[in-house]
Amino acid sequence: MLNATRKPPSRLRRLDAALLDLNDGAMLLSELDGFVAGLLVGPEGISPDEWLPVIWGGGEPPFEEAEDARWFAGMVTAYSDEIARALERGRYQPLLEVDERNGDVLWEIWTDGFARAMTLRPEGWSLIAQADDDEVRAALAGLRTLIDIGEDASDLAHHEIDAIADRAAELISMWVAPLHAARSVGGNIVASPAAMPSKVGRNDPCPCGSGKKSKKCCG
Repeated sequence: MLNATRKPPSRLRRLDAALLDLNDGAMLLSELDGFVAGLLVGPEGISPDEWLPVIWGGGEPPFEEAEDARWFAGMVTAYSDEIARALERGRYQPLLEVDERNGDVLWEIWTDGFARAMTLRPEGWSLIAQADDDEVRAALAGLRTLIDIGEDASDLAHHEIDAIADRAAELISMWVAPLHAARSVGGNIVASPAAMPSKVGRNDPCPCGSGKKSKKCCG
């Protein structure tokens, strides 16, 4: 179960439990938080039928009942809406897990999720790295530094790594903000992660991300 730096509401605890009930490749809630944040501040919008399967580890939806698939998709979409509102208000704080044994903040789980979002549009993120805005470039460089540290792939000295890791939660919030601001004014929004269709035609792709027509899946 999730032990977080801030107590999540009951709906998120239910989502956390649902993620834990999926296969071993499914994301943890903190990883999902980073993943959705990465989608929302990324170079372009991505359709839910592409990013939803990433959450449960790819392949067919791991749900025995269509109602379970709809409930899960709805919970994830509601969570993306919540993160989007926090970003708009400048109040986004990453949901980070805490090691119950020693109290260490496991921010690496969050950066794993953000990194997975980046892999969906690597060319677009490369363009962000070349942006004219110094703050935007620095923010992306900072998040990439955290990702490298989390993956034990950083060339920084140990004392530099420790100094950054100690401020990880603060730095994540600080670096995500300019990326979101640039996305908001850039106009390159194809489809928000929160844009799950409310009505789906019987012959349309199922919003659960299975790739099947709605009438043959959750519809």
